[in-house]
Amino acid sequence: MISCPTIEKDVIRRHYDVSTLFYRLLWGRHIHHGYWDSDESPKLAQDQLTDRLFTAAAIDSGSCVVDIGCGMGGSSRRLAKEHACNVTGVTISSFQQRWAKLAAARYGLRRQTRFLRADAEQVEFEPGEFDVVWSIECTEHLFDKPAFIRRAAEWLKPGGTMAICAWLAGPDLDEAKRQQVFDVCEGFFCPSLATSDEYAGWMRDAGLVVERVEDWTRQVDRTWEICRDRVKRFAIYQAAKWIDQGQIVFLDRFQTILDAYRSGAMQYGCFVARKPEVG
Repeated sequence: MISCPTIEKDVIRRHYDVSTLFYRLLWGRHIHHGYWDSDESPKLAQDQLTDRLFTAAAIDSGSCVVDIGCGMGGSSRRLAKEHACNVTGVTISSFQQRWAKLAAARYGLRRQTRFLRADAEQVEFEPGEFDVVWSIECTEHLFDKPAFIRRAAEWLKPGGTMAICAWLAGPDLDEAKRQQVFDVCEGFFCPSLATSDEYAGWMRDAGLVVERVEDWTRQVDRTWEICRDRVKRFAIYQAAKWIDQGQIVFLDRFQTILDAYRSGAMQYGCFVARKPEVG
């Protein structure tokens, strides 16, 4: 695991309160990568990533899901609309919570969704409350990843599923690649990035059976080409200087994360684990 000890939780919260507008302008309804099979539009690629994780995790329609790091609620709404799931979204950002609630109401999904503003490392749910713990690109921002996975495993019913997509540090990195990962952590407000083996180990330590570990790096890295080019095309730097100077470093690191994916310094992983049935 590669750590960036200067990251603070209040800075992460402020980042998402401020940067959500940038994400929406640059990318779309989902604050996560797209998944490409060929030449799909970014909008379709974003939906495909949610759909790929749903299929990989073999989630049943109508499941009770907690979406940790739900952002603007894009994946939560898709799970509710396309798969009749009842979804509780958790975001650290009050701005994102309000956005997610309004969007769910607009699309007629208020009864199937609720959105909480809470710290994923502090939020409490009842043991066995959910069929699925779902998280796309949130665990990067957690300070104690193993502790979160242990707590989240307790929220699952017997036979329930943990489905996570995460940015990862690659294996066996030389000093130059370790620096690439550190620069991504610093620019994207990640206290650390762990390896694929570490995630799988934490899930096993939490009593879960790991069923799938997949590397989706090549299918998702186009995300940062598109975002980088849109920053240049739409003069986003000028808007960032006006709104919040702190966003400049974030925008500057789009090329950094693309380079890290393509050098092998970083990977993008999909993890599916199951809680054993009782008896």
